[in-house]
Amino acid sequence: MNPKRLSLEPGHHRKFLAVVDDTPECDRAVYYASRRAARTGGGLVLLGVLDLEDAHQQWLNVADLMRAEAQEEMQARLDKFSARARQVASVAAELVIREGGKADAIMKLIAEDRDIANLVLAAGTSKEGPGPLVTSLAGAHAASFPIPITLVPGALSDEELDAMA
Repeated sequence: MNPKRLSLEPGHHRKFLAVVDDTPECDRAVYYASRRAARTGGGLVLLGVLDLEDAHQQWLNVADLMRAEAQEEMQARLDKFSARARQVASVAAELVIREGGKADAIMKLIAEDRDIANLVLAAGTSKEGPGPLVTSLAGAHAASFPIPITLVPGALSDEELDAMA
């Protein structure tokens, strides 16, 4: 059983969660989540997930250096998308960095922050399909997922997303 969401309780507010990565469609998810948060008086959480599988196989000093570089790179990416959210919707985002697999990091964050009420993902536009995260979370786990998932088509323009946000 999933714990109750607290977003409508006194002292809480609904948050939209978007995952920040290096895919082209990431901007679509952040844009839509930012606009929805602004229009509904909610908040925005941007999650960056570090995949440090290779670091575990390195010498200690090398692993520490790889982790620090990955952390710095992800912080810069989160800062960029946080600035984008402020620009398009005047929303200040909470920035979260986690290590491990994306699906696990998302599930753990949703369990920890019970104000998160909606996960926003953007589908890729390539011939290979919507992307592994969308396929994993919106496919096999959809029936048991603890919150609604909003799937944004990656090819929609800012104007099209504004009309729906």
